Amino acid sequence: MSGRHSGSRRRAGAAVVLATVAAFLAGIGIWATADGGPADEDLPENAVSGGPPGGPCAPDAVLAPRCGAWWGAYIPYDENGSLTAPVYAFEKKIGRRLDLVYTYHDMSGNELDGRLLTPDEQELGRDRLLMLAWESTVWKEPHHAGWTETQLGWKNIASGRYDTEIVDPQIRRIKAYGKRVFLSFDQEVDARIKEGAGTPEEYVAAYRHLRDRFERLGARNVVWVWTVSGYLGSADLMKRLYPGDEYVDWLAMDQYNYYTCHKTTDWKDFERSQRPSHDWLIENISGEKPLMLAEFATVPDPADPDRQREWYAAVPQVARTMPKVKAMVHWNRAVPGEGCDLTVNGGPGLEGYRLAGRDDWFRQPVPSR
Repeated sequence: MSGRHSGSRRRAGAAVVLATVAAFLAGIGIWATADGGPADEDLPENAVSGGPPGGPCAPDAVLAPRCGAWWGAYIPYDENGSLTAPVYAFEKKIGRRLDLVYTYHDMSGNELDGRLLTPDEQELGRDRLLMLAWESTVWKEPHHAGWTETQLGWKNIASGRYDTEIVDPQIRRIKAYGKRVFLSFDQEVDARIKEGAGTPEEYVAAYRHLRDRFERLGARNVVWVWTVSGYLGSADLMKRLYPGDEYVDWLAMDQYNYYTCHKTTDWKDFERSQRPSHDWLIENISGEKPLMLAEFATVPDPADPDRQREWYAAVPQVARTMPKVKAMVHWNRAVPGEGCDLTVNGGPGLEGYRLAGRDDWFRQPVPSR
């Protein structure tokens, strides 16, 4: 989540009192039924529909389109707690349906933020792909509004400590949904070490444990995404955090043109904001895996409003030079700090984004299963 780059979020201490977290989770009460078993009676309906995708551009088994790339976005909930309303409104503005909707969840288990595949997600997933980013934290405000959280700890995830209470009920939900979904465990993972989540080795163990657990419980409709910030100052750390080719289906990165947001004077056009990390991941992690720009955006240039339009308008041309990039997901939310509006809700930025989204490179058939 791009708030990690803002520098304004409070850092959770490395020494988390796990007993307190356990007490908090128990207090939610969402997991227990009258007989003490898991509360999984309210499972999503099976969303699989239609026949298998066909044609030369049909996506492969891990949802990588054979032509072009998916066009997606992260859209925050509105003040009424709706996700569908702001997504539909955004689509009306940009003049097209999104291929992919990206959402975030914590591991609290509560209905607001801790349950994968909410009713709104299920509705949107009928005609779109879903990318579920699952954080090994408990958020302290609804929808992570203040960016504060309590870490559960990768060591504890890897040990299976939270399987019964937290992990297994969500696996059952995804399995019942049936349709393939993208799942990213602790996106921007290289930024989480200093937040107290654990060591790289503990993350790898946690990631592998989760995928093994999904397989064991028969939820094989998950496409596994490994997401890093892409900040090359953490190159060695990113290498240590990679769970391995057999556990990862997609690589993903979150790179921006922050410009005024970080009080710099260096405006990076779309290609320069993405190319270095793109090339590094392909050369140092995997040249075989599809790559997702899981979050990308630019702030406007106050001195030249048209610059933001040009930034987005260049996306299709650059995308054709990055054939491994099979999905591009816009971060349509302002992050804390002055000059940090990353949205394209109006003005030249919206014009450029609309133009990019109309390109044939981002017009692939979305599968119904």
